[in-house]
Amino acid sequence: MQPRNMSMSGVVDLAAVKAAQEAKAKAEQARAQAARDGGAGGISPADLVIDVDEAGFENDVLQRSAEVPVVIDFWAEWCQPCKQLSPLLERLAVEYNGRFLLAKIDVDANQMLMQQFGIQGIPAVFAVVAGQALPLFQGAAGEEQIRGTLDQLVQVAEHRFGLTGLTVDPDAEAGGAQATPERPAGPYDALLEAAVQALDSGDLSGAIQAYKNVLNEDPGNEEAKLGLAQAELLQRVQGVDPQQVRKDAADKPADVQAQIAAADLDLVGGHVEDAFGRLIETVSRTVGDDRDTLRMRLLELFEVVGPEDPRVIAARRALARALF
Repeated sequence: MQPRNMSMSGVVDLAAVKAAQEAKAKAEQARAQAARDGGAGGISPADLVIDVDEAGFENDVLQRSAEVPVVIDFWAEWCQPCKQLSPLLERLAVEYNGRFLLAKIDVDANQMLMQQFGIQGIPAVFAVVAGQALPLFQGAAGEEQIRGTLDQLVQVAEHRFGLTGLTVDPDAEAGGAQATPERPAGPYDALLEAAVQALDSGDLSGAIQAYKNVLNEDPGNEEAKLGLAQAELLQRVQGVDPQQVRKDAADKPADVQAQIAAADLDLVGGHVEDAFGRLIETVSRTVGDDRDTLRMRLLELFEVVGPEDPRVIAARRALARALF
């Protein structure tokens, strides 16, 4: 499987929806097994830093990223900045105590991976979360900046994908990680799986109905709420002419539906702040039913990005100011 460049900007695609759902299911399995084992079976701190090559990338990075965020350190022996950055990342991997796994890739020995990630220079640091590649930073970086980036990464991994990291046992021997047994199927697993299959086949209407079926029985199901919001967004932008939508929004700034359609495109393209800002600005210029329509669409877009995302929190405050 070839890695894909992807930022933590809220870009929506079908693969990300499916990956999030599968990652959450696997994370729940791991937590359930840990509870049954009384917390036993953790990995050694030494296992938090691994060397990865092209042959092992699928298993060691892509598959493991469904359990824990994997930070990739692209380095080389001749790279002087790497000799400062790599030990820092290794120390932080142990300090973060299983919140992420550090994979070290020697670019001289793994040229294909370097090309697939589009790396122009090293050191370069990426993360993979639920199979999605996220560029973090390139070149030398200070410890404070790196900590901030890692804090954001583990927050996104936990709140978007349900990945709370690995259990670390200081007394465990290196290489002692064990496979997690399958958990019993939950009450809505079949319906959620039906939604994922519908998304895979491009049946957005079927996916929407499957998510609604879950929410009819369990209105608080976070996985179904996220999936429904994303599927409805994808359905709204399906088949639209982006140039015409943006022209209408520019020509008719007071047209509520034109601004809503443009905000949908903004979000699908990963321009989260632009989408929120567009609608909040329009809210400030409208009253009555138009204002309520804009507010409801904003709340739907907040669901797509995730309630814990800092951009959503900031936009909620801005919306409250615009409304009151």
